[in-house]
Amino acid sequence: MKKVLFLLFVALIVNCQLSIVNAQNIQLHYNTSHALYDDLKGRPKMFTTFELYKADKWGHTFMFTDINYYGDGAAGVYWEISREFDISKNKQWAFHLEYNGGATSIKDTSIASRFQHAFLTGFAWNWASSDFNRTFSLQALYKQYFNGMGRDGYAGFQGTAVWGLNFAQGLLTFSGFCDLWYDPDVKGKLILLSQPQFWVNLNALKGMDGVNLSLGTEVEVSNNFVFNDKGANDKFYVTPTLAAKWTF
Repeated sequence: MKKVLFLLFVALIVNCQLSIVNAQNIQLHYNTSHALYDDLKGRPKMFTTFELYKADKWGHTFMFTDINYYGDGAAGVYWEISREFDISKNKQWAFHLEYNGGATSIKDTSIASRFQHAFLTGFAWNWASSDFNRTFSLQALYKQYFNGMGRDGYAGFQGTAVWGLNFAQGLLTFSGFCDLWYDPDVKGKLILLSQPQFWVNLNALKGMDGVNLSLGTEVEVSNNFVFNDKGANDKFYVTPTLAAKWTF
């Protein structure tokens, strides 16, 4: 299941001057989809996300891993890793490389699958305000799926938008992404996935310096993406979580 891609993008875009930035966080989410939709009862209620970002003089690397959990153990894992190489002096334009893959299962149904290997390449345009409190990125990518999972490989495209906004003197963060990609086997041949997040950052409160805990939510907005208990991915869903995040 596609996650993040590029969540918490504040301070993750390289400035016009050479800078070295490192950031990582771990998130715990309680998924409310089982309470909102009868056909998502089998979806895991808990998942964790680990994100890592590292910038260097050539560009930056980003990766994240999602692990889903039932009460009796892990249900599946998904990960992405991407690398961008700056191709303009102001570091706004970059060449993008990415890999997606993983495995998932839905308990008490016939659904159990791995993700086909997917490789992406293309270009990104990155923007940040001078104080990094506002960030925005657009990516135009060629996406290649390889044979596997009972499906033939195919070529397609993916468009991605990423945003980050810190406000209220750092107390609040609004960040997220929106992906739109081609899949010949779904209705309309397009899959939409967006995961905006809203966080309250406790370290911005008086006397809470060093407490890098954030509380908030992630709202998964998807069409033709989530596999329901009937084994179909042909519906539109909006599923919020209750979440906590530690940044280090």
